[in-house]
Amino acid sequence: MNSTPGADAAYSVAEGDPGFQPPTFLAPGVAEQQHPQNATVHRALTYSMPDGYRPLQLDLYVPDGRTGPVPCVVWIHGGAWLFGSRLTPPDYWPAASLFGAAIAAGLAVASIDYRHSREASFPAQLHDAKAAVRYLRRFAAELGIDAGRIGVWGESAGGHLAALLALVDDPALEGADGVTGESSAVDAAVVFYGVADVDSMPSFLDSMPAEWIENLQAQDTGAGVEPIDVLLAASPYEREEARRLVSPIHHVRADAPPFLLVHGEADGLVPVSQSEMLHAALQDAGGAAELVTVAGADHVFLGTDPLPQIERAVDYLAAALDATPSP
Repeated sequence: MNSTPGADAAYSVAEGDPGFQPPTFLAPGVAEQQHPQNATVHRALTYSMPDGYRPLQLDLYVPDGRTGPVPCVVWIHGGAWLFGSRLTPPDYWPAASLFGAAIAAGLAVASIDYRHSREASFPAQLHDAKAAVRYLRRFAAELGIDAGRIGVWGESAGGHLAALLALVDDPALEGADGVTGESSAVDAAVVFYGVADVDSMPSFLDSMPAEWIENLQAQDTGAGVEPIDVLLAASPYEREEARRLVSPIHHVRADAPPFLLVHGEADGLVPVSQSEMLHAALQDAGGAAELVTVAGADHVFLGTDPLPQIERAVDYLAAALDATPSP
């Protein structure tokens, strides 16, 4: 989930603050504030057009001054699988801090949209993320990126999808929309406070701010207001199988790409135990995984400065993908 205070807000937003609720619009110019300097911007690239749904798009930022193809990171936004946009990371984070830090480190960033859970149930969201990676690989040469060095990074619901993208190698969960014939594998993953196992998650309704619950109830279409229930409401899988497949912990494998998991110790929406559980499972399987817990940080790193965690993630991805800092 995301919070929505302005980019210049202090790090002290609390539950009950009018800004602590899902966004209902974007003011003119807000998206442009996220565009990093010293980057070529490819806006609204349509990576998939699933039949019966809106076209799915991504924005790609590629460092200027490069001497060859650069590694690319797929950014997946949060929003409880119900809302959010490729256009903006959490507004609580300083404008352009995420995309700008990646560009400075020599990483291209592809910020993607995906179908929200009231548009389509799981596994549509995973299919979309995989389609985005396949698109980037197909057109890597034209876009100035290296098809052999692609990572993924997401926060909250996007962190959950990033973990699934990095772990799921089952052809039955690949999806067939968009570009086909390319690999959707990634070479590194960063997960900010993502769900690892839906069966061990507490109820979102017990921890959501009252304003969020009222907003969800007002929009309810009969699927219920628990975000996980909405995500799985019309899944083609039986309930228990859907809950297993949507949980990254059940896809852990020894040959998974390296993972960095970052989670606030005071996260009231997605407990830090979710990242601890995934970290332990990855290590037990023989995979490379690092866990960082952030003292005093709530969801979206509320209560702390998010910049050190953004920088930590960029440093990790730059090292894993062998990036060269921009001149």
